[in-house]
Amino acid sequence: MGRFGIATVAALFCLITAGVYAQGPAATGDVLWEPVRISSRDLFHGPGGPTGHPNLRRVKLIKKETGGNNLKYRISDASGRVWVAKIADESQPETAAVRLTWGVGYKSEINYLVPRLRIPGVGTFQNVRLEARPTNVNRGDRWAWDENPFIGTNELAGLKIMMALINNWDLKDGNNTVLEVGGQRHYVISDLGSAFGKLPIASAFILNRVGRSVNNPAHYAESTFIHGFDKDGRVDFAYKGKAKGLFEDIDRDDVVWTAALLSQLSDRQIMDAFRAANYSRAHQRLLTRAVRNRIKALESYAGPLRAVASH
Repeated sequence: MGRFGIATVAALFCLITAGVYAQGPAATGDVLWEPVRISSRDLFHGPGGPTGHPNLRRVKLIKKETGGNNLKYRISDASGRVWVAKIADESQPETAAVRLTWGVGYKSEINYLVPRLRIPGVGTFQNVRLEARPTNVNRGDRWAWDENPFIGTNELAGLKIMMALINNWDLKDGNNTVLEVGGQRHYVISDLGSAFGKLPIASAFILNRVGRSVNNPAHYAESTFIHGFDKDGRVDFAYKGKAKGLFEDIDRDDVVWTAALLSQLSDRQIMDAFRAANYSRAHQRLLTRAVRNRIKALESYAGPLRAVASH
């Protein structure tokens, strides 16, 4: 591409897609992703921003949440805002994963990681994820990976690539939610906790629990991301988890699109996502290097077709 690198293409790409995307599902109120100024995104505070943090001077228990595999409580803070507290190994990876996906333009929940939280009448817990329940957001139906308004788009393929990038092995439809916000329907992955560990040894039902891990930076850093391309030009991801079949239709154009977004994230932004999740300094560095290496892998495979993003 001569003097034009992937960062230049990415800048052109975002300007072009801003116009193109407005003609797609967003025009009907359905939004999965939207163009944003990625380099300016604050991945420490995340989608809730610096003013959205919970006020924990006073915490009130509302109820214990039912369903799911993790311990959760609905609470209110001193400002009267309502949160769902998740107490699990998934809390840290989910906090970071939300920031990375939101950072490149995907719609998301609002969450924060609290290093220590006392819930009156229940107990004191470490590394608790608080997910906001704003009064101006209605939680709608679940959405399915294989049935939604974005089938066949780079946006949906890019989200799948993001899930492979963070090793999220739990891609079940039950983790997906439509949030109704200001007349729009935001398609979000509400549960991103099964990430930043090791994938199972196989996708087959009998083996899809064997070998997998969550919130293990060393396992994540040592795992494989991409094997290469098949003879039809589709990407051969190393992904082994639920719904592996979702990755069978991802091609170079999807990789170009996603690499053009991710390449705009700085190492500082990536590290901020893990800093927000209260990882140790050593694990912040390890995870940041691992994510950057995966972005470089996407860039490498996208390289011969980078110009696609500018057309």
